[in-house]
Amino acid sequence: MINKAHMLTALHSNGIELSTTELLRYRQLTHLINLKPGKAHCAALSGGYLSKHKGRGMEFDEARHYQAGDDIRAIDWRVTARTGKTHTKIYREERERPVFILCDLSASMQFGTQLLLKSIQAAHLSALIAWSAVQRGDKLGALLFTANQHRECKPMSRKRAVLALCHELMQLQNDQHDTEQLSAIAFSDACARARRLVRPGSLVYVISDFATLDAATAQHLAHLGRHSEVKSLMITDPFEHALPQVAGQRQVSVTDGQQRQTWLLGDSHQQQRYRESREQHLVQTTQLLRDAGIFCQQISAATPLEHQLNVQAGSKQ
Repeated sequence: MINKAHMLTALHSNGIELSTTELLRYRQLTHLINLKPGKAHCAALSGGYLSKHKGRGMEFDEARHYQAGDDIRAIDWRVTARTGKTHTKIYREERERPVFILCDLSASMQFGTQLLLKSIQAAHLSALIAWSAVQRGDKLGALLFTANQHRECKPMSRKRAVLALCHELMQLQNDQHDTEQLSAIAFSDACARARRLVRPGSLVYVISDFATLDAATAQHLAHLGRHSEVKSLMITDPFEHALPQVAGQRQVSVTDGQQRQTWLLGDSHQQQRYRESREQHLVQTTQLLRDAGIFCQQISAATPLEHQLNVQAGSKQ
């Protein structure tokens, strides 16, 4: 069995801070994720036609004489009136589809018990999506946020888009302050900002632990989903599902940065209550996302990203 030190070495990571090397590593792993459109999706795009290559949709190319079998909805009435002969609009499909990453690096994400902080895994996932997007020729934009900071990456293409994202990820993660607190307002505000930044027809990845997801935030995500394809990636840690197993009983002091409690590890009743509480929270969170029409996928911070994505890909075959 590969131990944690070997895993961190392979990831070029120390688990708590970000480096250029560990984010550039995902340039070679773009096969792990599929950015193809998951569903036919209508957006308020020019011409009102649907492109199978989600992006700006169908761009006007030329007008020509109407032929039998042409869609009557594509008739160019202005040219028809001017020439006296029926003309139809010809559109060409644009393959570019903007990809937008909304990444949470706030206080609750600065937590990890086995391999990586959740924020580090979120950064790895962001880098993988980014490299995959530019490899496909898509433009890449992002909004990264903590409780009191946000960084916007304007949509760009090619390698410079990923490098700009990696730079902002490293700065925001490595400059974390202990004074930051959990804030539902920060998450809601970030989603509201994303509504203004995301272009219709985009593929949007929301990467967070959703610890502060509430109805207002879910409403913003639902609004995004009306004109774009939105996927949520929930970063979790094993400790958030169940208390660790220990020999005998042991009292430990825990805090979320605001409140401090004493837990009794090794007590079956305490473990059961904790497990039920966490399951209830997960159900409520996924239900909010489901009601908003948002697909949710869980990613653990305790295992290298490629291991999880390979297993998930294998289970779908």
